[in-house]
Amino acid sequence: MSASSETAAATRPTWRESLRVYLEPASLRMLALGFSAGLPLLLVLGTLSFRLREAGIDRATIGFLSWVGLAYGFKWVWAPLVDRVPIPLLTRWLGRRRSWLLLAQLGIVGGLVAMALGNPQQGLFAVTAAALVVAFSSATQDIALDAFRIESAETEKQAALAATYQTGYRLAMIWAGAGVLWLAAGAETAGSGYQNQAWMTAYLVMAASMLVGIVTVLLAPEPVPVAQPSPRTPGEWLRQTLVDPFADFFRRYRWQAALILALIGVYRISDVVMGIMANPFYVDMQYTKAEVAAVTKIYGVIMTLVGAYVGGILSMRFGVMRILMLGAITSAISNLLFAWLAGHGHDVNALIVVVSADNLAGGIASAAFIAYLSSLTNIQYSATQYALFSSLMLLLPKFVAGWSGAFVDQFGYATFFTSTALLGLPVLVLVWLAGRVLPPAQAEASSAA
Repeated sequence: MSASSETAAATRPTWRESLRVYLEPASLRMLALGFSAGLPLLLVLGTLSFRLREAGIDRATIGFLSWVGLAYGFKWVWAPLVDRVPIPLLTRWLGRRRSWLLLAQLGIVGGLVAMALGNPQQGLFAVTAAALVVAFSSATQDIALDAFRIESAETEKQAALAATYQTGYRLAMIWAGAGVLWLAAGAETAGSGYQNQAWMTAYLVMAASMLVGIVTVLLAPEPVPVAQPSPRTPGEWLRQTLVDPFADFFRRYRWQAALILALIGVYRISDVVMGIMANPFYVDMQYTKAEVAAVTKIYGVIMTLVGAYVGGILSMRFGVMRILMLGAITSAISNLLFAWLAGHGHDVNALIVVVSADNLAGGIASAAFIAYLSSLTNIQYSATQYALFSSLMLLLPKFVAGWSGAFVDQFGYATFFTSTALLGLPVLVLVWLAGRVLPPAQAEASSAA
C-alpha cells in the first residue's frame, strides 16, 4: 500500500462519524433552510405548469413560460452585490448573510401572494409577472444561502450539509408539488373544470410555509465573517466585487476551468428539461391531483430522503466524483422509465415505481453535485462563485426546456422522455474527464480509495 493510500485510509471517517454529522446544529439548520430554498422552485415551474395546463393553457405556451426560471441562471449577475453590499439597518441587525436571506424570503412571500390572487385564464401576464418576482427573490435567497452554508462548516462536512440541505429542499418540492395539489383538490367545490379559488387557497398556504425559513434565519447564528481587504477607491471596490471572484476561479484552475464549467453546465440537463413537462404529462395521462399528490407525497418523500442521505454518505466515504457518475447514470435511466410509462398508460402502481426511481436518482445526484460545487469555491468569494456555478447549472437546461412543450406537441411524450435521457450521455464523459484532471489537492480530497 502506498503512503498516499495509507494517509487516505487514516483520514477516512468511520461510518459512525459520517452519520453523527447529520445531528450537528449546522446540519439541522440547513434542513430548514433547504426547505425554504426548495419551496418557490416548483411554484413557478412544475406546479405552475400543472395549474396552467388545467386552466387550458396550451403546452407550447407553458414550455416558453418556463423561461421564468432563467432568473436562476442569471443570478451570478447580481451575486457580487449580495456578497459584498450591506442592507441598511438589516445587515447591522442580522449580519451580511442573514440580512440578505430575510429580504429575499419576504420577496418570495409577496410574490406567492400575488400569484395566489391572480387568475391565468383572465390575466396570464399578471400571474407570470408575479412568478418572475418569486423567481428573482428565490434566486437571491439561493445566493445568500449557498454562502451561508459554505461558511458554516469546514470542507470535510460540506457533503453532509449538502445532504441535509437537499433533503429539506426536496421535502419542500414535495410540499410545493404534492402538497399544493392536495390543498387545491381539497378546496375545490362541486363541479369539474378549473377552479381558481382552490389554487388561490393552495398558494396562500405556500406563502405561509415560508415562515419555516424566516424563523430559522432569525434564530440562526451568523457565520463568522471572512476578513475582506478594505478598498481604498471606488475602482478598487468594483474590482474586488465584480472581477476578483471570477478571476480567482480561473487563476486556480487555469485550463481545467473550461472542463469544470462544461460539466456544471450540463450535469442536471436531463432532469431539468424533463421536469417541465412532467406535470402536463400527468394531466394529459388523466391522473387526478389526488393521485399525483399521494404518489409523490408518500413515495417521493421516502425515496428523496434515501437518495439524499445515501448520496451524502457515499460522497464522504468514496469520493464525490464517483457518486457524481452514479447520479448521472441513474438520472438518465429514470427518464427512460417515464418514456415507458407514456406507452404503458394510466396506472397508479406504475407511477409509484417511476416517481420512486426518479426521486432516488435525483437525491443521490443532487447531494453529490452540491458537494462538488462547494469544493470548487474559495471561501473568500463563496456567494459569488457558488452563484456562478449554480447559475451555469441551470442556464442551458432552462433554455432548452423552454422548447419542451413544442417538442411534445410534435413528437409525443415517449420520444421526449427518451431524448432527455440521451441528453445525459455527454455528462458521463465530462464526469469521467473531470475526475482524471482534477488538481492534485482536490483529487486527493475527492477520492477515498
